[in-house]
Amino acid sequence: MLGQPTASVLSHLLAQSGWAAKRLAPHAGKTVCFQIAPFSFSYTIQDDGSISAAAEATNADAVCTIPPSLLPRLAVQDESAYLQIENAGDAALLAEIFYLSRHLRWDVAEDLSHLTGDIAAEHMVQYANAGRRYIQHTATVLSQALAEFWTEEDPLLAKSTHISSFVHQTDKLRDDVARLEQRIHRLNGS
Repeated sequence: MLGQPTASVLSHLLAQSGWAAKRLAPHAGKTVCFQIAPFSFSYTIQDDGSISAAAEATNADAVCTIPPSLLPRLAVQDESAYLQIENAGDAALLAEIFYLSRHLRWDVAEDLSHLTGDIAAEHMVQYANAGRRYIQHTATVLSQALAEFWTEEDPLLAKSTHISSFVHQTDKLRDDVARLEQRIHRLNGS
């Protein structure tokens, strides 16, 4: 059901970049299956490097199993999330897929320019990027302010120096108790 629309979108991205389709072309005829519970998407690589939806592939050349919880982390390019993807099959094909997933970008301005013209599309993308940067900056400042409030004003979080001091005191108490136990044991034994 979703295979063809997603294949069309991915083929558009591959064609838009130019370089990406060339990287997939040597793998023409191979099938890749992505399993993202509860969905499964299978794609066959065409001679020109584009992809088409494939029937459910039980014998795909490469299989990537992605837990749904990883999708937000993958969307923001969290490198540690890539390590949690289970994959099997053709190692060279998987390497290309992971490379493309890290480097392939949608040229939004190019697609918008067909509707609005080049200048308007470029301005819209610049405004969207400025908005995204503003939201990221605001989130960073807010989290820093909350962390400071919860450690200084209304201590809900412990400072790292306090934790370190507590751990040191706990270790010292443990050692003192161990020495006391040894003394008691020696006194009882004599």
